[in-house]
Amino acid sequence: MEQGSAREGVRPAYAPGAFSRAPADGRAPECRVPEQARGEQAGVEQAGVERPGGRPADGEQARGEHTHSEPPAPSEPPAPSEPPAPRVVQRHSVRGQILDALRAALVDGELVPGQVYSAPALGARFGVSATPVREAMQRLAVEGAVEVVPNRGFRVSERGPRELAELAEVRALIEVPVMMGLARTVPAHRWSGLRPLAEATVTAAAVGDRAAYAESDRAFHRAVLMLSGNEQLVAVADELHRRSQWPLVSGPATRRADLLADASEHTALLDALVSQDLAVVQALVREHFAGADR
Repeated sequence: MEQGSAREGVRPAYAPGAFSRAPADGRAPECRVPEQARGEQAGVEQAGVERPGGRPADGEQARGEHTHSEPPAPSEPPAPSEPPAPRVVQRHSVRGQILDALRAALVDGELVPGQVYSAPALGARFGVSATPVREAMQRLAVEGAVEVVPNRGFRVSERGPRELAELAEVRALIEVPVMMGLARTVPAHRWSGLRPLAEATVTAAAVGDRAAYAESDRAFHRAVLMLSGNEQLVAVADELHRRSQWPLVSGPATRRADLLADASEHTALLDALVSQDLAVVQALVREHFAGADR
């Protein structure tokens, strides 16, 4: 299911120089203050302030002046203010799009473990400035996918089979008991609703799209674990799952048939869950995670 090694024989989803171009970050139009209709009213006139020549400002009385005019009519209450127009918010920031593309290139093997990449060079590939690339790389550094190299850029982390096996073991400790508990309590129609997600992994595996397979694989597992109602568990398991998909520094190439075999376990697992065959569910789940360190 999780592919840790770099694969050969499959055209990368992001060939060098062919990254998807992110749209330039738009800037809100500049707001200009309108000019005053009359230049002499640019300042605020206060009551009792006389204009040149000793005459009070229009509509004002000099301090202490007596008048026999009728009292002014009570002012009408101000009309209720209209709610402000909603702001237009971008669905995806430039940094978010760059981060997604970098993650896909990492899983797909285009970002090679051990190599150093500079933000300006990657920005040129994406057609953006170095700033959003640097911000996305900083996020990957927090996740452990890359390491910061001062004055040079970012080095893709080098991982061995032992780290991949450890991640698979931790994931099994978290997910297997949860899945077995859900198998006993979740009704069949809820499992049937996950069928499109399982089929998406098969579709991605059939064409050898490693980046698409990694994303659909995580989506399927997230949907299963979300049935537990434990959001913290889902977040932790998803982060471990993502880390298990990073490429190894070296290892055997993964064939398309291997991806298809992993994807078929998702559909077989759903069949067993719908029929509530707990013995088959347990065997499939354990086998699924046992193969995660390949």
